[in-house]
Amino acid sequence: MKKTALVTGGSRGIGLGIAKALAREGYNLAINGVRPEEAAQETLDELRGLGAEVVYCQGNIAVAEDRAKVIDTAYQAFGQLNVLVNNAGIAPRQRLDLLETTPESYREVMQTNLEGPFFFTQAVAKRMAEARQANPGFQATIVFVTSISATVASINRGEYCISKAGLAMTSSLFAVRMAEYGVPVYEVRPGIIATDMTSKVQEKYDQLFENGLALQPRWGTPEDIGKAVAALTRGDFPYSTGQIIGVDGGMLIDRL
Repeated sequence: MKKTALVTGGSRGIGLGIAKALAREGYNLAINGVRPEEAAQETLDELRGLGAEVVYCQGNIAVAEDRAKVIDTAYQAFGQLNVLVNNAGIAPRQRLDLLETTPESYREVMQTNLEGPFFFTQAVAKRMAEARQANPGFQATIVFVTSISATVASINRGEYCISKAGLAMTSSLFAVRMAEYGVPVYEVRPGIIATDMTSKVQEKYDQLFENGLALQPRWGTPEDIGKAVAALTRGDFPYSTGQIIGVDGGMLIDRL
């Protein structure tokens, strides 16, 4: 039986880069997104062209009923999940100064970026633990995609930074909890990645890269993140559960 992977937010941006990499690794894919399936059809066909069997699991991970529906759809299609990639996330609708951030924006970002992945992972992790107990040969991996914003403060999108910092701890917590079942948990921490989310600030970051923002003077790509996740799910880091894999071009190295 081919291994299967569920990628939240997997129909665009970083999630799509991850989905493509996993398809090339031979995984079948459950792709979660909030758009109607017909809006993601071209992307789904592209993934199928890479040899993967693909099922689309529409739903908003911020909503409990949707989380259950997404998970049920994936398991009904494939019978098991070997990989969960928690990638879905949103930026604030408006970049507001920390002194002006609204409760509504805070709640929306936290529900999508932190509360949703926490309970989504809880539900899938239970099934992975049961599968491992029933079959010691069953292999599973959980990956959280966070952000350099877990430690880099941006005062015009504080709620986003807080959500990613919380997600980083969520990754550590599940690494501890799932260790007894032999299920490794990793955090992949992207830097500045060229996606729809960052396209609005392209000029700003182009200039920052020119001025030495990162040691590798270029934007990161969804493919960069996909390669990192593929290595983790392939088992290339078998003794590193709970670790943070930075994909940021050396941006966070302290320099004088």
